[in-house]
Amino acid sequence: MSAPTSPARELELEQQRRAPAFLRRPFGIIRANARVYLLLNLLAYGLVAIGMVIGMLFPDLTAGRAESLEADGTGDFVRSLISSPWLFAAVILVVNLFQMSLLTVVLPSLVIPFVGILTFSVWAVVTGVTIVPGDAQGWVAMIPHSLTLVIELQAYVLVLLGVFLLGKQWLRPAAVGERTHRRGYLRGLQSLGWLAIPALILLVIGAVWESFSLLYLVYPLQQWLL
Repeated sequence: MSAPTSPARELELEQQRRAPAFLRRPFGIIRANARVYLLLNLLAYGLVAIGMVIGMLFPDLTAGRAESLEADGTGDFVRSLISSPWLFAAVILVVNLFQMSLLTVVLPSLVIPFVGILTFSVWAVVTGVTIVPGDAQGWVAMIPHSLTLVIELQAYVLVLLGVFLLGKQWLRPAAVGERTHRRGYLRGLQSLGWLAIPALILLVIGAVWESFSLLYLVYPLQQWLL
């Protein structure tokens, strides 16, 4: 005989049943893989933090990254868009969605299991080195930008969980009740697709926040604090 369900738990279950499928399914996948999800969070945020420590210990590395971004025109391109926040947000979203999520994490993992986690790890360390501020104004800018980092990394964690499940179910189809690797691969793609929905929502939020915070928060904060 099963134990009675508490009223709070019944309310939680009822809310989950009422939630739309595009939210209910991803959170169900996260709950079912909570340990892996937590480990991927540690990986993502930890590697960026390690990169920042490396950048602070070896400022020449950060300076070199800044010089390369100026040399390839990235710096001028960003500055030209700051005054148009919606256009800037759209550009940020395209870069984060296609260059980062798809090209760096998802597409490699569709060919070689789990390799997207490795390519992301390299990106995370390099990003940590790159974003280390070089002066007081840069540290002030990190106040709003830190929220951008939290939001966007959380989106990438969801994508990482998706490619982890793709690799796991591809290599071990029996773990999800499938008999063939092909069926396991398709189940993994399904899990990745569900997790891509909240990841996309977070990327949109992160892009809008990053764009508008640079225009309306960073400069006033610098004027106020410095």
